[in-house]
Amino acid sequence: MTKVTVVGAGNVGATCADVLAEREICNEVVLVDIKEGFAEGKALDIWQKAPVNVYDTRTIGVTGDYSRTANSDVVVITSGLPRKPGMTRDDLISTNAKIVNAVTEQVIAHSPDAIIIVVSNPLDVMTYAAHVTSKKSRNKVIGMAGILDTARYRAFLAEALNISPKEIQAVLMGGHGDTMVPLPRYTTVGGIPVTELIDADKLNAIVERTKVGGGELVKLMGTSAWYAPGAAAAQMVEAIVKDQRRVFPVCIKLEGEYGIDDCYLGVPVILGKNGIEKVIELQLTEDEKALLQTSRKHVKDVMDAYDKIVAEEIGK
Repeated sequence: MTKVTVVGAGNVGATCADVLAEREICNEVVLVDIKEGFAEGKALDIWQKAPVNVYDTRTIGVTGDYSRTANSDVVVITSGLPRKPGMTRDDLISTNAKIVNAVTEQVIAHSPDAIIIVVSNPLDVMTYAAHVTSKKSRNKVIGMAGILDTARYRAFLAEALNISPKEIQAVLMGGHGDTMVPLPRYTTVGGIPVTELIDADKLNAIVERTKVGGGELVKLMGTSAWYAPGAAAAQMVEAIVKDQRRVFPVCIKLEGEYGIDDCYLGVPVILGKNGIEKVIELQLTEDEKALLQTSRKHVKDVMDAYDKIVAEEIGK
């Protein structure tokens, strides 16, 4: 039996659980939250939809009881405060790091072999926090950002070209947020390079819109997005539990790849039953390498801020 736990029954977590159930990606989904009755209600609602949309994945909700998550194959961590208007992802670091660290400890205590997918913001640094806390190998603690970023990029392109988003394949790298590194020369439409179908100015405008894609939604709704992030996390779970060996951009600790060491960045990988099966190294141009280094510096600065917070907590 395949079991997946989603920690955090807010908008992103509940959406992820719903997609997992509806697509029958696993046999059981356990939804966990600290708010009394919240996860139970969301899980029950999803279960009551099963006869309507015809699926049999069982959804269970619990309030803070991690014993119910025992022996999960994959755990998705969505816990933490969402972004509010005017807030950067980096503003969230102190509060969300404490939450993610506490959740990771509980997850590992009950499911030591689980692969952990981090969705909490700031994504790259929360992946760092979970990885350090878990003491697991880097291929087992990974962050969901690149799939979401490429989805936004592909959606914008599909709209501009007036075609199905199914036809578009793309790669994005780097940190999640304003310093992400889109790679238009690796973007294709039905196998055709996108640069042959859209002029440079329009493509650059789409790239820039993608970089602030999350912020655009925060301004519109007053909170972070959830449909696309939840579905993106579920897609990663599916690749793992079904051993699909799909190629996705995923946040992982780099250990020399792209000339970068000890930094958590989104790069293309093969995702399968062992988590990250392989990191794919693309041949980047000098301009692309420079953009990736800029992204690395930004993420490393926030990692350093996290390290300072941890040191201060220890010193208290």
